[in-house]
Amino acid sequence: TQLTPPPAEGKKAKAAVESNVGIENARNALKAGVLKIMSKIGISTLSSYHGAQIFECIGLHPEVVDVAFKGTASRVGGLDFSELQKETASLVKDSAYGGLDADDVKVFKLSNYGFINALQKGRGGEEHANSPRVAKLLHASVREDDPVERKNKYNDFVKELTETAPFGLRDLLQFKWAETPADADISLREITERFVTGGMSLGALSRETHESLAMAMNRLGAASNSGEGGEDKVRNDQVGENRDTTWKHLRGKSIVKEDIAQSQIRQVASGRFGVTAPYLAAAAQIEIKVAQGAKPGEGGQLPGQKVDSYIASVRAATEGVTLISPPPHHDIYSIEDLAQLIFDLKAINPKARISVKLVSIIGIGTVACGVAKAGADVIQISGHDGGSGAAAISSIKHAGAPVELGLAESHTTLVENGLRDLVTVRADGGVRTGADVVKLALLGAEEFGFGTVAMVAAGCVMARVCHTNNCPVGVATQKEKLRARVRGEPEDVTRYFESVAEETADILKKLGLKSLREAVGRIDLLELLDDLSLSKTTRFDVATTVLKPIEKGLFTQDFVAPAEPAPSRALLCPAGIHFDDQYVGEGKTISKEPYYLVNTDRAVGTRLAGDIARRQRAEGKIQPVELKYTGAAGQSFMAFAVSEMKVSLEGDANDYVCKGLSGAHVSIFPPREAEANGVFEAKNSVIIGNTCLYGATSGKFFAAGQSGDRFGVRNSGVQAVIEGAGDHCCEYMTNGVVLVLGPTGINVGSGMTGGVAYLYDPSVNDDMIAGRLKLTNVKPRRVQDGSPAADTIQRLLREHHEATASKHAKHLLENFDASHFCQVVPPSEEDKPHHAVVADSVEEMAVSR
Repeated sequence: TQLTPPPAEGKKAKAAVESNVGIENARNALKAGVLKIMSKIGISTLSSYHGAQIFECIGLHPEVVDVAFKGTASRVGGLDFSELQKETASLVKDSAYGGLDADDVKVFKLSNYGFINALQKGRGGEEHANSPRVAKLLHASVREDDPVERKNKYNDFVKELTETAPFGLRDLLQFKWAETPADADISLREITERFVTGGMSLGALSRETHESLAMAMNRLGAASNSGEGGEDKVRNDQVGENRDTTWKHLRGKSIVKEDIAQSQIRQVASGRFGVTAPYLAAAAQIEIKVAQGAKPGEGGQLPGQKVDSYIASVRAATEGVTLISPPPHHDIYSIEDLAQLIFDLKAINPKARISVKLVSIIGIGTVACGVAKAGADVIQISGHDGGSGAAAISSIKHAGAPVELGLAESHTTLVENGLRDLVTVRADGGVRTGADVVKLALLGAEEFGFGTVAMVAAGCVMARVCHTNNCPVGVATQKEKLRARVRGEPEDVTRYFESVAEETADILKKLGLKSLREAVGRIDLLELLDDLSLSKTTRFDVATTVLKPIEKGLFTQDFVAPAEPAPSRALLCPAGIHFDDQYVGEGKTISKEPYYLVNTDRAVGTRLAGDIARRQRAEGKIQPVELKYTGAAGQSFMAFAVSEMKVSLEGDANDYVCKGLSGAHVSIFPPREAEANGVFEAKNSVIIGNTCLYGATSGKFFAAGQSGDRFGVRNSGVQAVIEGAGDHCCEYMTNGVVLVLGPTGINVGSGMTGGVAYLYDPSVNDDMIAGRLKLTNVKPRRVQDGSPAADTIQRLLREHHEATASKHAKHLLENFDASHFCQVVPPSEEDKPHHAVVADSVEEMAVSR
């Protein structure tokens, strides 16, 4: 039997597909979908998750859940069996007759309900809050010069959203208006200062859009978010006299000398792209992106066609190679690990507020309490609505939960546990209007994130081709011809946010409130809509979840939002004193004698790195410093250490050594007397912990001993030598060179897209080497004498011996045999001459697998 899809009207029939091929295609499609979902959840071994029910039902009535998903969380109710049957019947009713197949069986084609792209008005289907129609209305408003007419057009934009609602749970709520409106002059500036843009990266967005968004938010006293991917250092300074040189690519006529394109919020995501000491030291706020609301469980992904030379230079990556952020941060596997990363970031920038981005899931309130105890200053709850710039459709559909659920739970749980005063709570997820802002404030938010709608204000037309690099208006592309179409007018964005602030102020007055601050947590000013009749169901239960009152408990006090955000909380260490404080600061000098460390001395060298980065920006060239240490260093030794630092440690170190290394020269070796007895061998002993050089961008690192797992994960430019490593060595590496002079574990080079690694293999056992590698990502090549690769190995061996006095390195130099080394290379590096493994041509190992 052949399967012949019916042709569309006016088109030729497609070639027939054999039934067995069609069945196999269907099976493969289903398999790909299942694997996609499993990977987002984090399942690597299916048998470990049977019956785990690690998902939530949204929009299903308890009678359905109790039968089909027994025990699964379902907080808001929804469709019952009769309503599901009615909807299924409507799908069949709306389907179109497509003729007969080869066996004279009637074929029907399901209607397009606008699930992906919004249908034109009048054609039915699902309504989209972010539709081309809505975008046009917003563009008309922000591009209107007359203030009165601009307000009228903004009201048209709001009316369109209101009339086509509901889009989310908050659209089922209404305000309880005060009998007497407040007579108050509410400052719009105090409102806009609570606004931030979503974490949309340079790369996902065009340079012009990213910079004009930052300029606009800085004008408003608000904050733009860099997203993951770093930021060009020229953006730290005002435009000044460089309008026609540095900033000539921005076409906006409203740009002035005082504008600054610096993102006040600098993001630290799992990929750590562009996360350097100067990047962090210049931030007003640093955001740890634990997950993304629109696609929780998945890391960021920037398609290779978007990685041009400029993006690659900022991210320390390879041009044209797809960049993937793994789902987890490799230095966060617990709340304690998160507390360490917060500690590291506060060490390098003591004045920056540290925010942690969480997603709206059931139980997030408990997580939020842990984050508050870990030392965070801001907790951001992100809803499912979003995914701009680079997110594929398959990533953002059927993922995430409404922000209202996570926000209400987090605020309530923090208050009930006496922790709400420690943190600022921020919410994002489809925020578009002043009504959205006030409703989220009443549910507990103090700050508000705007994602897609900020892009629309900047010129986006909702073409929904962000991930293809073909944005027709240049907002989300790196193609020069398309980027030339970007308006690049910061004023468009400021006008939008000013309109939102005006609407917010009007609503606050009608509620009897005198400021946005007074609205925070006032759920008593919200109630359900009078008419909750929806097209599909009447069984939604919003009141017992979103409008759940705070229970008076042992710790509960009425929460009053502060007028201004609290300053960054102190380091969570004894008396708030960091190890580096003894040599950082005016009048303090670095001792020529070694400093003694114990394993509670964390992030040693990091505060000094931040101080140097700030002084270098202000003063220019900084005199290099040399530091010597002995003993056992705690976690994050020399995290983000800069190029002016030369460091040696005679002893050992814990996890996260040289995380984010930014140019320093670091060497670690065992006590000189350790090998004197002839029994101890450094090459066979572990000297540093797990996840070292994570996200490192430049510098040199030498360790006379072995490391734990994930050595060199996401190395983006460091040259490093280690004498043995655990599993996952060089995972997600994008640049640099790693030389391993001893055994490694499995999965070497997994996700590796750039740089090279060399593995020492005196047995010349090609099959054994191949067994350690992730062969779908990298290829093994045996090195020969006289090749550029052999020269690189010898150079690194000499430097390693000079830095650590390694006996193993000395032996290898004196008895050098290039064939004892195997090069591990990703496709992007194969043809580069300086990585050639033979003098004249590149010969790959024959891998008998």
